[in-house]
Amino acid sequence: MTTELTILAWTLVLALVQILLTAQMRTQETGLSYSMSARDGETPPPRPITARLQRAQRNLFETLPLFAAAVLIADAAAAEGALTLWGCWLYLVARVVYLPLYAFGVPVLRSLVWAVSLVGLVMVIAAVLTN
Repeated sequence: MTTELTILAWTLVLALVQILLTAQMRTQETGLSYSMSARDGETPPPRPITARLQRAQRNLFETLPLFAAAVLIADAAAAEGALTLWGCWLYLVARVVYLPLYAFGVPVLRSLVWAVSLVGLVMVIAAVLTN
């Protein structure tokens, strides 16, 4: 398995961590019985940190399909190289750093880190298109 595919697998682990962390925080707010119910009634709004975790999760899920597709195409086309390797690392590391920055409401730096993840994604796509 290539390093790029391994990084993709670790990115999926990050996605699972975000799902579980957000669910745990929300369950602490609403209670286990509500979380296990059909959730038909009114729900109290999430606390600020939980709301930020939910937004960070949605943000990851906006680019993760693109990242996964680019990595898989690069692998299928044997287009791996320095560009895909660095792009994958930039994407994953930036996404890991982005999560606590977003959770704790750090402005500006959070956006810059998000931009780094996007640069990583673009690098992988560029490698695929120039192969």
